[in-house]
Amino acid sequence: MRKDRIGRIFATLGGRAALVTFVCGGDPSPELTPAILDSLVRGGADLIELGVPFTDPMADGPSIQAGNLRALAAGVSLARLLEIVARFRSSNDTVPLVLMGYVNPVLAFGVERFAREAASAGVDGVILVDLPPEEADDVRQPFATHGLHLIRLATPTTDERRLPAVLEGASGFLYHVAVAGVTGANSAAEADIAAAVARLKAATDLPVAVGFGVRTPEQAARVARHADAVVVGSAIVDLVGEAHARQSNDIPGEVERLVAALAHAVRTARQELAA
Repeated sequence: MRKDRIGRIFATLGGRAALVTFVCGGDPSPELTPAILDSLVRGGADLIELGVPFTDPMADGPSIQAGNLRALAAGVSLARLLEIVARFRSSNDTVPLVLMGYVNPVLAFGVERFAREAASAGVDGVILVDLPPEEADDVRQPFATHGLHLIRLATPTTDERRLPAVLEGASGFLYHVAVAGVTGANSAAEADIAAAVARLKAATDLPVAVGFGVRTPEQAARVARHADAVVVGSAIVDLVGEAHARQSNDIPGEVERLVAALAHAVRTARQELAA
């Protein structure tokens, strides 16, 4: 039986929110990605989302689109990305790792082959942003067979009629998109986040993670007061891109320092609220 790293991390948080960090796989190069993944862990990430590079990332804003293009220009493929995951797993068997991307690369790779090889490499779950629940049957069964969580997205427009379809077959955690639009957009008001999380938690026992528009430690803390997890992506991807452009020789170190600030904010958010 495969380890449920996602379930374990949420069971051991001790009343605080988790920090989920996103980076584009292969950005700025496949050779540097393993070191960046290690830096996320050192900085305090509880769970990692690794983006699968795609030519048309329709749900992503300019930051992650640019990260995708850098990765593709560096020659990253889905097979190469799974090799990177396996290398990460050779030294870290505890931090959950989720692949996030679009359905076309998975279909081109072959759903059964992808599920088998992703699980073998050490992937814990997959988020397919553009896969509607009504079309998920061909994916859901191979994922379940190989122990991969199928993580679903809920948005501000997911109403009570739509929510049961989103939750059917979902596992791992539920990813709430805090703002309508693309990644890196304006952040949602704290009151809106609190209301959305309460509504979702009334409908599911899955942990609720909140992302899109969370860029700073202050924003992360506001989300962490209410959600089970906070997702930060565009700010980290921007840092990678900027550091690469100025030819930094310590991109992992820069990432680690940003993540450490985010982790501190997330881990102390509820303590500050109680005080």
